[in-house]
Amino acid sequence: MKIASYIGLVVGLAVMTGLIVWQGAMEVADLLVGTGWALLWVPVIWIPSILMNARCWQLLFAPGFGPTFFQAFYAQWMGRAVNTLLPVASIGGEVVKARMLILWGADAAHASASAIVDKTIQVLTIILWGGAGTILLVYLALDDQLAMSILIGGAAIGAGAAGFIVVQQAGMFGFMAKSAHRITKSDFFGDLIETAGNVDKTVKELYRMRGRVAVATLWRLVALVSQTGEVWLAATLLGYPISIVEALLLKSLSSTLSDFAFVVPNSYGVQEGAFVVLGGLVGLTPEVSLAISLAIRIRELLIDLPGLALWQHNEGRAFFQRRKSVSRQDLGN
Repeated sequence: MKIASYIGLVVGLAVMTGLIVWQGAMEVADLLVGTGWALLWVPVIWIPSILMNARCWQLLFAPGFGPTFFQAFYAQWMGRAVNTLLPVASIGGEVVKARMLILWGADAAHASASAIVDKTIQVLTIILWGGAGTILLVYLALDDQLAMSILIGGAAIGAGAAGFIVVQQAGMFGFMAKSAHRITKSDFFGDLIETAGNVDKTVKELYRMRGRVAVATLWRLVALVSQTGEVWLAATLLGYPISIVEALLLKSLSSTLSDFAFVVPNSYGVQEGAFVVLGGLVGLTPEVSLAISLAIRIRELLIDLPGLALWQHNEGRAFFQRRKSVSRQDLGN
């Protein structure tokens, strides 16, 4: 998976660069520079989405085991930054956010299980979000063939998500730990069996909290819809205003296609290609569509990079605390 992510990164950046050169780098740059500092307002639209996603994750804990809202917010922020900026196939960030809670004193089984359930809800809501955009595509009679392709892809991803839920309920992690121990005879995997079993048990408990899962899913969906605002605002600031419905269609389908291509880090090239194709359907020229795609990437600099730095700060502090603790134990002996 790691090798695929690195290959996806190289290919994605090449496609992204090729699209910009093809449409005229100077023309795209002129559109972006011409708006001045106003484009810095675009990432602000993303902030409510981060807050709602934190609330979604906070709900996916059994009562008494959940983090505070700010712990969920900071951990979610760092996890998203890792998924966005590093070649981790959109999975590494889930490990990071669970680890942050564990470092802050959360129960390891609950932190890990909730991250798994939260990731599952992310996938399910992305499918629903893509379905909304596809319905608009059909309703507006813009491209039935593209709509059918997206529906087929969504159905395949949906089947995979359903299968993932089934194996979670069947005790996936315990099975994996036992199988690895049986094959390798390693004490490392033997020690993991009990921990994996606790995670499986907690995952099942979390899914039984149907009310909380439903509300968390709603929070995640509302967060996705709120992201429509960044496309609408970017187009308006660039001087090519579009309607909210058109912005919703662009954001829904571009983000869904980007998430389908999860092996490409940060959907480099995928997002740009999606905007060029979809933008043409709503009357935008390729260079304007590319400019909108690049404008909404500003949040990667203003939101995701600080999140990555915050993660490194927390990991560094935990590392030095462990070293200090070991040194004290050595002195005591």
